[in-house]
Amino acid sequence: MSNDTLKKNVIVQGSILAMASIIVRVIGLFYRIPLTRILGDTGMGYYGYAYEIYNLVLILSSYSLPLSVSKLVSARIVKKEYKNCFRVFKFSLAFGAFVGLIGTLVLYLAAEPYAKLISNENVAVSIKVLAPTIFVFSILGVFRGFFQGHSNMVPTAVSQVAEQIVNALVSIAAPLLIIFLTYRENYRLESAGATFGTLMGAVSALVVLALVFLYNRKVIRKRLSRDLSDEYESYKHICYVLLITAIPVIISQTIYQIGGFIDSVIFNGVLTKKGMEEEVRSAVWGIYSNKYRLLTNVPIAVASAMGTAIVPTLISEYVIGNIDNVKQKISTVVKFNMIIAFPSAAGLIALAKPILLLLFGDGKQLSASMLQIGGICVVFFALSTVTNGILQGINRMSLPVIHSAISLVIHIPLLYILLKFTNLGVNALVICNCLFPFVVCVLNWISVKKKLDYRQEVLRTFILPFICSAIMGVFAFCLSVLLKPIGNILSTLIVIALAVLVYFFLLIKLKAVTREELLAMPKGGVLVRIFTKIKLL
Repeated sequence: MSNDTLKKNVIVQGSILAMASIIVRVIGLFYRIPLTRILGDTGMGYYGYAYEIYNLVLILSSYSLPLSVSKLVSARIVKKEYKNCFRVFKFSLAFGAFVGLIGTLVLYLAAEPYAKLISNENVAVSIKVLAPTIFVFSILGVFRGFFQGHSNMVPTAVSQVAEQIVNALVSIAAPLLIIFLTYRENYRLESAGATFGTLMGAVSALVVLALVFLYNRKVIRKRLSRDLSDEYESYKHICYVLLITAIPVIISQTIYQIGGFIDSVIFNGVLTKKGMEEEVRSAVWGIYSNKYRLLTNVPIAVASAMGTAIVPTLISEYVIGNIDNVKQKISTVVKFNMIIAFPSAAGLIALAKPILLLLFGDGKQLSASMLQIGGICVVFFALSTVTNGILQGINRMSLPVIHSAISLVIHIPLLYILLKFTNLGVNALVICNCLFPFVVCVLNWISVKKKLDYRQEVLRTFILPFICSAIMGVFAFCLSVLLKPIGNILSTLIVIALAVLVYFFLLIKLKAVTREELLAMPKGGVLVRIFTKIKLL
């Protein structure tokens, strides 16, 4: 397979997941708008607190399964060991069911102690409603990893979209039903109703993947019949390999997620001592978790998808010793991410207040300042996520763990100091939220360079996208001020549309993207024809 074909395959498969992730984030963004208006910042604060401990238990129990199963399946597919591949799948299902059940019980029993720890007993009900989702996600993760290991991202993408649609519908309908039945405002029950949507979304995604698996049974059987090897991998060995693959991912992600858990504890502990009331703390946390992190996570979804997609392909090339192809894939994925991450960060910084007004009707300066201070974290998270995937793909699983641990050691005391001795308040969370991925991506890059003798092209990957994004950001800010009299909704939509055109115009004029790179992207031929007709290429 040629380098161009390999490059296009990585981009296409990554883009399938990226598009699904963007659709999921967009659906998440839009259903959070009515949900925020139903629950308010205080109710969304309860909702956000519940997800801190839920995400921690999810990571400890089953979050690593898609990546781990994908790595094991991919390594056996490249050797045409189809029977061992299926044995990995069967064992992983049993393993996932076991750890998922344990995770569900742990989360349910931890609900009350965690609520007391953060001095907010209203959170316990939402956590208990979320608990069964851990079990469902464990099984779901195995199915996703199986398909991803075959370099087929479509089933995962479809299941993600189905999951988020059901999640959105139920998350809105359940709180409204509670309000209708109780005839009064009850943040505790309404936020619990919203978390029920997560469970129903996971169930729907599992149903979709189970149906896709059943549909592909004949193809799977044909592959198994073509495998003439007599040696079967023992389940004991599969268990060992699965664990040594999963544990570094679990530790790495746990370190990151436990940062959010510790953040909630430190934030509430310090500000309680400073005299901030529980309802105010919940409202501020609601803005941070529901608005700031939600908006910054939309572009980060692309990096996450690319990081997931690159692992099986890197493993395949790395196992057979095609280091040049490995480097080519890394270069392509990093550049693609930076082309998206830089303008996303610039847009959030330049249009913070108009975007918040458009989506949430929130004109508070506190909310806008979070995006203005923390918008740059999009670039750092994109780089850290992709480089985590690169290191995992070349079997350096422990390095992201070590780097995340180093970053967390810096993050925790800094957050405490900023909250305790300054008046930054929630903006201290934002600053530390940016510092964490920055440290990780710096350390990851040092390791990638050392392990692969790799050098990323700098000018067209980083410098030119940054310059184009900065110009675009200034343009967007000035235009939003000029168009403000026509109303926020219309002016913001016009500014965003024109800013995107300005960015791509600059990108092409400064030759940050070549014709060949455009052709390697999904629908690249269409883009080249359009840009050629309007004399950009």
